[in-house]
Amino acid sequence: TTRAHVFQIDPNTKKNWMPASKQAVTVSYFYDVTRNSYRIISVDGAKVIINSTITPNMTFTKTSQKFGQWADSRANTVFGLGFSSEQQLTKFAEKFQEVKEAAKIAKDKTQEKIETSRRETPSSTQASSVNGTDDEKASHTGPANTHLKSENDKLKIALTQRANVRECGSVRVCKSVCDCIDELEEQCSEINREKEKNTQLKRRIEELEAELREKETELKDLRKQSEIIPQLMSECEYVSEKLEAAERDNQNLEDKVRSLKTDIEESKYRQRHLKVELKSFLEVLDGKIDDLHDFRRGLSKLGTDN
Repeated sequence: TTRAHVFQIDPNTKKNWMPASKQAVTVSYFYDVTRNSYRIISVDGAKVIINSTITPNMTFTKTSQKFGQWADSRANTVFGLGFSSEQQLTKFAEKFQEVKEAAKIAKDKTQEKIETSRRETPSSTQASSVNGTDDEKASHTGPANTHLKSENDKLKIALTQRANVRECGSVRVCKSVCDCIDELEEQCSEINREKEKNTQLKRRIEELEAELREKETELKDLRKQSEIIPQLMSECEYVSEKLEAAERDNQNLEDKVRSLKTDIEESKYRQRHLKVELKSFLEVLDGKIDDLHDFRRGLSKLGTDN
């Protein structure tokens, strides 16, 4: 067990490292009894960030004084670990090599057990077929051999029971750890779903905040306009008063125009009347002038006669 910063290769570029942990976390080697395999496991809070099964063909590579990496073909990724010192990196690399060799031995033993079980199946059949011969041989053996065989059988049973007890205990521990890992993975999935919901809620909150800012801007504009409204109303009242005064002046002017028209009509009437009177006067005057001429001619004639 050690502590390190965990990274994973970017699945898109396959070049850049992406941090899998926010800080240094515990990284442990774990033996899975039920699957007879070795794993590297790391948990950050409720999130399983490393669950890598070690195989004999895996290689841990030191890429710098404090950084190492290995490829996991089953997980289709590359894990990277950043240590606080070169000594921790070296210790982890040495342990990786040990576990890798142990994984190879475990794999070989598993293969060996499979082959042994295959070989034992026909041999047991053969033993049962010649059972009578064995019984005959056993009847000729001495009591010492019989006692030794009995003791060996008891020892085998005791060893088998002890191994079963240990294996059961290991199986229970392994099952408990696996259940814990499954539970953590389920919690991780739930956390990811909650994160997705939180992301959607944050996005919606940002949209609502943007709408709120727009409404606040509109409200400010309306307030500015409301401040101008009294001035506009005052100007409107002033214009209305001016309009009413202009209408009154216009009415007065119309009255004056009508009065002037009446005066003009009266003046025209008087002019026509004066013209008639003047014409009559001129006619009378012409008559008087004619009478005067006649009178002068009469006077001239009288003077001539005298």
